[in-house]
Amino acid sequence: MQHCSEFRTAISAGIDGEDLPPGVTGAALDAHLRGCAECHAWGERARRLRVLAAGLGMD
Repeated sequence: MQHCSEFRTAISAGIDGEDLPPGVTGAALDAHLRGCAECHAWGERARRLRVLAAGLGMD
């Protein structure tokens, strides 16, 4: 069983345009995000932060 920390690493990788970490598939990530409100919210905050940073020229 995978833990939220592994999925959050995968979310971060996806936001940064990197490959998913070994052992985490896109399907597994999608399923986890559908069932874990905390990780879903974490991903949304991370995406917003990335957009804000890009707007400030910090990417």
